Amino acid sequence: MLTNHTMEHRRILITRLKFIGDIVLTTPLIRSVRNRYPDAFIAYLGGKEGVSLLEHNPCLDEIVPYDFARPTFLEQPKVAFALRRRKFDLSIDLFGNPRSALLTYMSGARVRVGPDRSGRGRLYTIRVPEDPSPVTAIGFHNRSLRAAGIEPTAERTEIFLTDDERREAGIFLRWQGSTGESRGGARPLVGLHPGATWPAKRWPPEKFAALAELLAAKSRADVIVTAGPGDRDAAAAFSRACTSSARVLPVLPLRQLAAVIAQCRVYVSNDAGPMHIAAAVGTPTVGLFGPGEENIWFPYRSEEGHVALRKDVPCHPCHLDFCDRTGDGYMECMRLLGVDEVHATVDRLLRRGGR
Repeated sequence: MLTNHTMEHRRILITRLKFIGDIVLTTPLIRSVRNRYPDAFIAYLGGKEGVSLLEHNPCLDEIVPYDFARPTFLEQPKVAFALRRRKFDLSIDLFGNPRSALLTYMSGARVRVGPDRSGRGRLYTIRVPEDPSPVTAIGFHNRSLRAAGIEPTAERTEIFLTDDERREAGIFLRWQGSTGESRGGARPLVGLHPGATWPAKRWPPEKFAALAELLAAKSRADVIVTAGPGDRDAAAAFSRACTSSARVLPVLPLRQLAAVIAQCRVYVSNDAGPMHIAAAVGTPTVGLFGPGEENIWFPYRSEEGHVALRKDVPCHPCHLDFCDRTGDGYMECMRLLGVDEVHATVDRLLRRGGR
C-alpha cells in the first residue's frame, strides 16, 4: 500500500499566500513538483497581485488568486469552495499562517503538508518541524518538498514573460525618454530600486542618487528608477537629490515591472520584492543588504551576474524593521555601504556584458 510519501498524486495544490519576493522564491519548488509529477494537475494559491508573476508558468495548470482587498468573510469562503471543487489529493502550504492553514484544510486534500506550528499544525497531515539551522529561502521550501516525498530538482527562480510583454516594455521605456539600448548598446540601461517595505532595509536615497550620477558620468549608463506603491517617499527623496538625467518611472503593475526590469543590463535594489523579480527574469542583480541575511534571502549565483553587498556591523543580523540604534550607530549597516563600492560592482557587471 502506498504511504503518504509514495502516493502518485494527480491533483496538487501549492500555496504561498503573501509577499512578492517569497512567491517568486517558490518557483524552483513549482518546477520540482512538475518534474516529479509531469502529468498531474498543479494549481497555485496566492495573493492576487503576487501570483500574477506566475502567469504563463508552464509548470502550472491554474492560478487561484486570493484578493486581500475584499472582506475576509466574502473572499475566504469563495476561495475555500473553489479549492474544494478541484478535489486536490496533495497540498503544500509554504506560508503556514492561520488563514493559509485553514484554506489548506478546507481544500479537502487528503495529504496536507505544512509547518508544525502551535495550534494550526494540527490542520496538516504531514507537519514539517521547525529547524533553526541556516538554509536559503529556497532550501527552506525544499524541506516541505521532501516532507511530501518529492526530491528537489530545481534551484533557479523563474518568471515567464511573453514576447508581447517584452516588446511593450521597450515601447514604454522609449515613451519615458530612455535613450539607452538595453543589453549591449552604446548606453546600457541600469535600473535602481531605492524603496523597500521597511525603513531599516533602505540604502539612503541620496546614495542611490549619487550612484545614478556616477553611472551616467563614468559608465555612460541610461538610468531608470522603479518604485512600488509604498515607495513614493523614497522616490521623491531620490529625485530631490539627483542631478543626473535618471528617470523615476510611475508605479507599474507587477508583470509590466518585471518586463521593464528584464530590459535592464543590471538592476540594483534594496532587499525587496523587485530584487527577486530581477533575478527571476535573468537580469544581473546587485542586492543591497542591511539587517537581513544575504545567505538566506539572496540565493542567486554569482556566475550569472548576481552580487549581494553588505557591511559587517556588531548588530547583524538584527531582523528589525526599524533601526533601534542611536547616534553614529543609527542605520550603520546601510551608511557604511559606499557609493563607490556599489558603482564599481555595477560597472564590473556592465563591462562583462551584463549576463
